[in-house]
Formats: sequence, C-alpha cells, structure tokens
Amino acid sequence: MGTLTIVANIRANPDKIDLVRAELEKLVPITRAEKGCIQYDLHQDNDDPSHFMFYENWESRDLWQTHMNAPHLSAYMDATDGAIADFTLHEMTRTL
Repeated sequence: MGTLTIVANIRANPDKIDLVRAELEKLVPITRAEKGCIQYDLHQDNDDPSHFMFYENWESRDLWQTHMNAPHLSAYMDATDGAIADFTLHEMTRTL
C-alpha cells in the first residue's frame, strides 16, 4: 500500500462552531510537522459552517496511527468534548 489518504468530516454543534474551529486550527501546524505527514488541510463548508473536513495524506498507515495517538489529538478531544455532533473518518487509497 502506498500513501494513505484520510478524509475526516467533523460536524460541530451549532452553538460550538467557533470553539471547534479554533481547536481544529490548533492541530494544523503541529500535525504538519509530524513524521510522515505529507498533507493536512482543514476545510470549512461554505454553506454549512458547522461542517469541517480534513483532507490528509500520510506516508503510511503506521505513521498516521502514531498521529492519532499523539498528545495534541487527546487535547483536542478533551477541549471539544460535547461540542461535536457527528464525526466520520475514511481511510482511502488513490487508485490512479
């Protein structure tokens, strides 16, 4: 398997959009500096500001798993406890 692509969709509770955005934005520079991170881009839906999406590319699944167990991810989870309405994550591999 080559590069691992992650598409993570995060939906904030309507009254917690600003909090969730601030906490997600904190993850970007730290994660981009992690070993194995090729791309880590945060997006916010133009029509639904409660919907955020990370588009990520990692050198390997093992390095992504290291990221998922990093202290800054735990801090994000603690800071946004009760603020997230829905979360989906897709591990994907480019076909062409």
